[in-house]
Amino acid sequence: MAKTQKSGDVYDPSCSARDALELIASKWAMLILPALADGPMRSGALLRRIGGVSQKMLTQTLRELEKNGLVIRQDMQTVPPHVEYRLSPLGASLSDVLVALDRWAELHFPELDAARERFLRRRS
Repeated sequence: MAKTQKSGDVYDPSCSARDALELIASKWAMLILPALADGPMRSGALLRRIGGVSQKMLTQTLRELEKNGLVIRQDMQTVPPHVEYRLSPLGASLSDVLVALDRWAELHFPELDAARERFLRRRS
């Protein structure tokens, strides 16, 4: 018997929306998706754009994003190999949300840093 699809409830432990949250809440996915909002990029360009990501983590994250329909990998079938990554329509809709989150973090990081310092001073 086919399982009936019900509306998502991220508070239900069996809801696959939790898998979506886990994927998009990763630091690298949250940086890769907005980086691709400006257009297709090769992995080398993504490595330069996203400071601190290793080739291995970039490749793993791109593969997960592709598997989940957020990123499209296009192999240009050339020698030497030329592969580009771009957002799918679904990925573009998510990128819009993540760009807003990025801007929030850039605006409020001083407050977060100050709160963390106050907390640590109280603890020591």
